[in-house]
Amino acid sequence: METSRVGFCLLLCTIFMVVPVSIGQLTSTETRLLFQVQKLLEYPEVLQGWTKWTNFCYLPHSPSLKIVCANSRVTEITIVGNRSSPANVVPGSGPQGLSGKFSMDSLFTVLTKFSSLRVLSLVSLGLWGPLPPKINRFHSLQALNMTSNFISGRIPKQIASFQNLTSLVLADNLFNGSVPDLTGLPLLKVVNLGGNLLGPQFPSLSQSLVSITLSNNSFRSQIPSGLKKFNQLQRLDISSNRLVGPLPSFLFSLASIQYLNLAQNQLSGALASTTGCSNNLSFVDISNNLLIGKLPSCIGSNSRNKTVISSWNCLSTGNSNRQHPYSFCNKEALAVKPVESKEQEEPGINLGLILGIIGGVVAIAGAIALLMFVIIRRSRTTEDANYDERSIVDKMSVRSSPKPPIDSRRVPQTMRSAAIGLPRYRVFSLEEIEDATNNFNPSNFMGEGSQGQLYKGWLVDGSLVVVKCLKLKQKHAPQNLIQHMEVLSKLRHRHLVSVLGHCIVTYQDHPNVATTVFVVFEHISNGSLREHLTDWKKKEILKWPQRMAITIGAARGVQFLHTGISPGIYGNDLKIDNILLDETLTPKISNYNIPLPLKTGSESPLSNRLSSDENAEKEDIYQLGVLLLQVITGKLVTFSNELDGLKLELEKCLAEGPSKLRGVIDPSIRGTFADESMKTTVEFAINCLSKDSTKRPSIEDVLWNLQYSIQVQEGWASSGNLATHM
Repeated sequence: METSRVGFCLLLCTIFMVVPVSIGQLTSTETRLLFQVQKLLEYPEVLQGWTKWTNFCYLPHSPSLKIVCANSRVTEITIVGNRSSPANVVPGSGPQGLSGKFSMDSLFTVLTKFSSLRVLSLVSLGLWGPLPPKINRFHSLQALNMTSNFISGRIPKQIASFQNLTSLVLADNLFNGSVPDLTGLPLLKVVNLGGNLLGPQFPSLSQSLVSITLSNNSFRSQIPSGLKKFNQLQRLDISSNRLVGPLPSFLFSLASIQYLNLAQNQLSGALASTTGCSNNLSFVDISNNLLIGKLPSCIGSNSRNKTVISSWNCLSTGNSNRQHPYSFCNKEALAVKPVESKEQEEPGINLGLILGIIGGVVAIAGAIALLMFVIIRRSRTTEDANYDERSIVDKMSVRSSPKPPIDSRRVPQTMRSAAIGLPRYRVFSLEEIEDATNNFNPSNFMGEGSQGQLYKGWLVDGSLVVVKCLKLKQKHAPQNLIQHMEVLSKLRHRHLVSVLGHCIVTYQDHPNVATTVFVVFEHISNGSLREHLTDWKKKEILKWPQRMAITIGAARGVQFLHTGISPGIYGNDLKIDNILLDETLTPKISNYNIPLPLKTGSESPLSNRLSSDENAEKEDIYQLGVLLLQVITGKLVTFSNELDGLKLELEKCLAEGPSKLRGVIDPSIRGTFADESMKTTVEFAINCLSKDSTKRPSIEDVLWNLQYSIQVQEGWASSGNLATHM
């Protein structure tokens, strides 16, 4: 009997040595990681049944939850929640994202510890914040799906390193900026980035793709000719963008194309009558563009196997009641221009490297002579003339003499360093200005500003700029112009649409217009604060902390204009339309007062300009108050009676208590602010709107109160109140 027991035990040991114990059972480490994911996602309904006895590898698969294991490790995580996405948020429905305690960085710190993860799908879970760079820790990822969340910022470039990636789906989020170069992903079959804020350049994609969805974004370049090499492409949806230029005929004849949606863009011109279509093509939508002429025969009419939608162009075929007149498309097509892509310089790298090596050898050989030359030059150097102007018209020129710069000791260090990241200020030639604006082509005309005409332009490096044309109504001494130019060159700050340079053109023999100054500004393409408060999709990301940061930034811009340069600049146009936001929601004041003598009799020194007018200083404070009221209530103010009514309503609610005040606040930020923070902001916003300008606070007082308010807000949020209210 004892012998039998021993034999049986030996048999069991042999079996356990040969056969792994429960190949579907997770390691304890990965089990703990799944529970951490459950906690970080704030216990969504689909995960609420998990307990310490749950065998994750044997959970029944469903459309909402799927966990796949292999060799005791997780290889797939699919979790689909029930939270709304940016495209489906109903105004006034309250916050849809996870609480303020949620951390995208913490979530991916945990997720990237699943060393064998191949498929990650987190859909409709209310995730917010940018994807962290640590996403590159996924070494085996084949499919990534983060659809229908509130993920913002740029798509991390690290995604381009996933050599095994076959599917990338990031649709219906708040991603912005350019798309990483995905041409180096040979296995990529599906890309869906629809419903974001991406752009302006059309992305560089892998030729292996079968399906491309880029709809509902902000792409505004031409459709690249490189798409003709996408022989495996079956589905292309680039609708609802601002793509411009001609519609490439090769798209219809791609070898595998089945579905083609180009609707709601600004594509123009006519398709060649000889355009051919792929035999597989079954759906075409080119509606709501600027196309003219007749459609090619292969898409000229619907057939049993093909659907073609071509309404609201200017086509001469089809139902004329659903087409615009020809003049409409011709006019609109002239008003758009593609974003110039930067020149590819890779072909010249090898030659440049060789020349660089040769130059380096020569430089080393002449180092001593060069050093001696520099020493001699420095000993003879006088101050450079910073504004050395070229002669633009025969017999005219503007020359500058050395002048000491404005005393930088007066400018606080935070202000002096605020323009870091901008290109160096420079003087442009008229030829460069004309090239940038295409000889001031009417299609680049942006409108008439408070001081002059505005044109958009493209510099040789591809960067988009705004050119303001300022006409001086009388002749000015060169020395006086140089004094103005010195002030102009200081208008560079993190919270201003900064000046990049200028060009002076002087016509000495012109009887009326003596001088024109072209001022070149940086271009901010993410829209104005007005757009962000009226567009439901953009508005969703502007909670109270973000709005506070924007108003503080705008106030710092005003402080710089008032005290950061000498003399200060006042009487600035601080309307909500003129507060622009870049891709990181950093506010920048545009259309501020340019310190140039644009009116008759303004030849007097700078100190006698409007900048010395105390009323103009207090007017800026008043406009900041108007801005604050609109940010607080979400209501745009057009007329003075609307402003007075809104101010009275807030004053009444302040007196009645926090609950009444919460009732007039923008519904989309309720639950995201501390009552004391909001009360403080409303109180000094009302002070800024005092009818008696002497009772309005200084810009320093405005900043102090805003910073105090945000400190109260941060203390409230850090104590967990934000999560409770959300």
